Amino acid sequence: MYYTYILYSTTKSKFYIGQTNDIDDRLKRHNNGLSTSTKSGIPWKIVYYIVFNSRSEAVLLETKIKKRGAKRYLKDIAFKYEI
Repeated sequence: MYYTYILYSTTKSKFYIGQTNDIDDRLKRHNNGLSTSTKSGIPWKIVYYIVFNSRSEAVLLETKIKKRGAKRYLKDIAFKYEI
C-alpha cells in the first residue's frame, strides 16, 4: 500500500504534502528532524491521508495537491480538519 498524506505544523502554520509506503515511519522521521524540508516545523501531525495500491497513483495525487495547495485541496473535498 502507498499513501499520499498531508501534514500540518502548528508551530509554522504550514502544510506539507508527501507520499510513502509506511506512513507511521514517515511521520516519525518528519518529527525527529530527519527530513530537511520539515525539520523547522516540528511537531507535525497528519490531517489527511489516502491509500493507493500503487506508488504511481500516490505520486499523481501528491502532485495534484501540491499544484492546488493543501488548504484549497482540503476545502475542495470538504474535509474538515482540526488544527
